[in-house]
Amino acid sequence: MKAYDGMYIGGAWRPAAGQDVIEVVNPVDEQVIGTVPAGTAEDVDTAVRAARAALPEWAATPPAERAARLAALRDVLAARADEIAETVTAELGAPLKFSQAVHAAVPIAVAGSYAELAATYAFEEKTGNSVVHHEPVGVVAAITPWNYPLHQIVAKVAPALAAGCTIVVKPAEDTPLVARLFADAVHEAGIPAGVFNLVTGLGPAAGQALAEHPGVDLVSFTGSTAVGRRIAAIAAGQIKKVALELGGKSANVILPTADLAKAVNVGVANVMSNSGQTCSAWTRMLVHRDRYDEAVGLAATAAAKYGERIGPVVNAKQQARVRGYIENGVAEGARLVAGGPEAPREKGYFVSPTVFADVTPDMTIAQEEIFGPVLSILRYDDEEDALRIANGTVYGLAGAVWAGDEAEAVAFARRMETGQVDINGGRFNPLAPFGGYKQSGVGRELGVHGLAEYLQTKSLQF
Repeated sequence: MKAYDGMYIGGAWRPAAGQDVIEVVNPVDEQVIGTVPAGTAEDVDTAVRAARAALPEWAATPPAERAARLAALRDVLAARADEIAETVTAELGAPLKFSQAVHAAVPIAVAGSYAELAATYAFEEKTGNSVVHHEPVGVVAAITPWNYPLHQIVAKVAPALAAGCTIVVKPAEDTPLVARLFADAVHEAGIPAGVFNLVTGLGPAAGQALAEHPGVDLVSFTGSTAVGRRIAAIAAGQIKKVALELGGKSANVILPTADLAKAVNVGVANVMSNSGQTCSAWTRMLVHRDRYDEAVGLAATAAAKYGERIGPVVNAKQQARVRGYIENGVAEGARLVAGGPEAPREKGYFVSPTVFADVTPDMTIAQEEIFGPVLSILRYDDEEDALRIANGTVYGLAGAVWAGDEAEAVAFARRMETGQVDINGGRFNPLAPFGGYKQSGVGRELGVHGLAEYLQTKSLQF
């Protein structure tokens, strides 16, 4: 076990204000692998002041130079990709291959995309007799979750820096080690002191202090809708900008003309990926009643293959929460066809890959975000019924549509109340905007739309 000390503030590791620490636990074997300082309001204040002090110079830095710093950051992250993957595997429990392919590779791609965008974005435009300037919004507070611990940091830090903002990051308490590694990478990339700052700590202490700080101009939060609601209320009270990436209960709609085996297998893989700890996971599979039994059989077979390959969930509380939802599904009358509430191993926070059939739209497991490897399969009568079920939750983050004809799938997707839809298994695109309708959030991340969140406009009339 290693005791990590200090906060990265003003370009250096500085002692924390208090003595309290957070234990970092490996979810596979439940062993404490390290401790980090539990930041206080005093640490947050120091970090925000450092970000404020660094803002004028960084905001005035030419975009080409900001792009060069981001390219350097991408290169440092790429050079340390193995270390990133091993760190995420240790503190999140993700299988190493998945950590390499996703937890390390995606943030590197996102950092690279913003290096290019910073160099090419039109920070001023002419419209009629006006020139419109796109200026940095100021000091950004980024509060990030544990499920994709480095990706969520880079998806906020890279566009903020590209825009000319300075930033204070409060990473999730379960996964602070990869955030510390990222701070070292920022330092190595030559990003000026105070432009990026890191405060580790608990949400109710450090997170709340950061959201409430009057020196912060924008709060960007990724996490639960419940916490997002509190942060939005704080921001509203101070009339400051807020960007929220919240929960999801995404529908995977398999139309009758689809390749059923492919749609079901990809759908199960999507839900089991990262042990189901993905806000955009397609946790509701919608199948026409004529093909329903076949789909259920395919899904049960597919889920069984994940028994040995799946990692644990992040902690004991999360394990209990997911198992509680599985028990609730059984109690409400859904039919277990794979998995169940029993822990598959004596040690570690594992949950069995679970598939429910005979799920109705009003059941808790069809309405609430479980955040674990649990799939609900619902039947529908016709397309209008499928659309009603797909749109029938408070969330609207992602989704999928499968059909024999692409145009048929697109026509259905256009009617879904959700921020992203994959057509016949479309690939992840780091340049496409990611974000939600309804209670899945406010604002967008990634690509040019993600950059725009960190800019404000000023018009000069001539």
